[in-house]
Amino acid sequence: MIEIVAPGPYATVQDLGRPGYAHLGVPRSGAADAPSLRLANRLVGNPESAAGIELTFGGAVLRFGVNAWIALAGAPCPVEAGRRPAGMCAPVWVPQGGTVNVGAPREGLRTYVAVRGGIAVEPVLGSRSTDSLSGLGPPVLRAGTVLPVGDAGPQAAIRVDSAVQGPFSPGPSVRVVLGPRADWFAPDAADTLRAGPYEVATETNRVGVRLRGAALERAREGEIPSEGMPLGAVQVPPDGRPIVFLADHPTTGGYPVIGVVAARDVPLVAQLRPGDRLWFRPVPGRGVRT
Repeated sequence: MIEIVAPGPYATVQDLGRPGYAHLGVPRSGAADAPSLRLANRLVGNPESAAGIELTFGGAVLRFGVNAWIALAGAPCPVEAGRRPAGMCAPVWVPQGGTVNVGAPREGLRTYVAVRGGIAVEPVLGSRSTDSLSGLGPPVLRAGTVLPVGDAGPQAAIRVDSAVQGPFSPGPSVRVVLGPRADWFAPDAADTLRAGPYEVATETNRVGVRLRGAALERAREGEIPSEGMPLGAVQVPPDGRPIVFLADHPTTGGYPVIGVVAARDVPLVAQLRPGDRLWFRPVPGRGVRT
């Protein structure tokens, strides 16, 4: 088992989510930066879908009641295991009774802790993810929370000493497919969106990233009837400032969507912290994910 001595600003259990239930009003949820969780799991020989711990801005202390192999990926943080420095993106041995201290990241926002065997909380609708919007899954982690660790079983052997992870840009350019409600906006709204930059506001969480910048002018008044919302939807409320939907986004919404961020670029948005900036780069559409 793993005891959460300190969870940092915000920590949850996440796997790759519960897709396929949007028609029932259940968000996908799952890791906000899924590629980082997948990497951490591969480093300890887990299936990529195993549940790990998602830390927001580090600051966590974890005590291990069992011998464990762990790996951290995502926003790079200083790490100590048993009072010794440990690396990111590499398998780390933690003996029974050992403590892992995770500092604040120097860039990015979310860091993932994988443990060989996975976090074995009870699944809900096939996933162990905490959904901050619907309340499904395990509660948000707090000091004193104890997490069970699964049996490693016949998982793959640990075959690498480390992995390379690219830097996290505080000003990425993300691809966006315009539509489906571009006709609700003034003719120059797409140019305004493209011109950027937009700055990440403090009102940002796993549901979505609220942006500050040039307002997107409407061509129509009122709102649309609620309709399905995909991951990465760029929804525009009446103030004209866009919101990019992340893993815990609602399944429906009534504000028009001017575009949808490409699925591969959503993790870049999920790693932005308040004050970071981003640019939107319109591209031809190739489908979206809910």
